[in-house]
Amino acid sequence: MKEFVLIFRHSNKSDSKPSPEQMQERMNWLGSIAAQNKLADKGNTLSLTNAKIVKPDHVITDGPYTEIKEFISGYMVVKTETIEEALELAKGNPIFKMGGNVEVREVVKPV
Repeated sequence: MKEFVLIFRHSNKSDSKPSPEQMQERMNWLGSIAAQNKLADKGNTLSLTNAKIVKPDHVITDGPYTEIKEFISGYMVVKTETIEEALELAKGNPIFKMGGNVEVREVVKPV
């Protein structure tokens, strides 16, 4: 099995606080992946306010940048045989109803 990270992105115009119904829908989606034994790491939600950026020469700035069109709100790791299978899992995410999207990337393990 390979591992793929699903990176959840929202537009900066979307509501950052999901409703209880939206949270339940997310939990149901996550539960369905866990029930298939395809969940490698449930991931976490990322803070929108408590963040910093480290730049070259150790310059530290506030982040994330709110002027960008979208921001990363969270991630999870799934285990599947192919990226196509990971994409199928991502398609069921309720984030699309809120204007978000999911980036899928293979996790490269050190040799």
